[in-house]
Amino acid sequence: MLENKSIGLVLSGGGIRGMAHIGLIKAMREYSIEANIISGTSIGALVGALYANGNSAEDMLSFFKETPLFQYSFFTINKPGFIDTERYTNIFKNFFPTNSFESLGRPLYIVATDLLNGTETVFNKGELIKPLLASAALPPVFSPVDIDGILYADGGIMNNFPKKYVDDKTEFIIGSNVSVTVPLEKKDLRNSFQLTGRVTSLMIHASNDEKLHQCDLVIEPHGLGKIAVLDKKGIEKAFNIGYEHASRALEKLLSQT
Repeated sequence: MLENKSIGLVLSGGGIRGMAHIGLIKAMREYSIEANIISGTSIGALVGALYANGNSAEDMLSFFKETPLFQYSFFTINKPGFIDTERYTNIFKNFFPTNSFESLGRPLYIVATDLLNGTETVFNKGELIKPLLASAALPPVFSPVDIDGILYADGGIMNNFPKKYVDDKTEFIIGSNVSVTVPLEKKDLRNSFQLTGRVTSLMIHASNDEKLHQCDLVIEPHGLGKIAVLDKKGIEKAFNIGYEHASRALEKLLSQT
């Protein structure tokens, strides 16, 4: 089914749950499946860049385990947001020292939100690190990133599943969605923060749904629903859930050929 076909890989946003993307990539490699083109938003952009860079699954996990989410020295009062996103630049340079899309081993498309014009912007050439930071800059926790005078924030605001950038370039599309929605109980919606999170999750799910059905293979592990978006304690759990789900899905797919 996949023999001699070009493969597109689409990676959604979803915070720490995005470690499931790494599980998928590990499973793909075990079945000798490699994507030709990658498109990602937010955590999907970061994982996609590491994959395009040729990093192992173990290196990818180390990147997220070692990168601090809430380091005191990164907090800011001079920018909108609690944490100065651009303070992560030096950490990213350790993994992407040449800091360019052109240095990656595969074409990569990443989405960020232009806050000034209210539009979606895709980056796929030139400087790499700033667009990566912008794509993952979830408001209001992380400050927007200034690129050529425009403020950019999390790509998931406008497009959490950027499938269109691989549509006309590949023959088989694997979609990995970690922005899953699961049923809640009344006790899970007791304050404004929980309500806002739920509404945002449902809006993202609605915008993703049609595009997910258009993929040739969808990896969407609902076991991720109990992992908090910014809880680093969930890194290994999300990775394992993604790996196990993807392994089963790929085994089933390849058994049909």
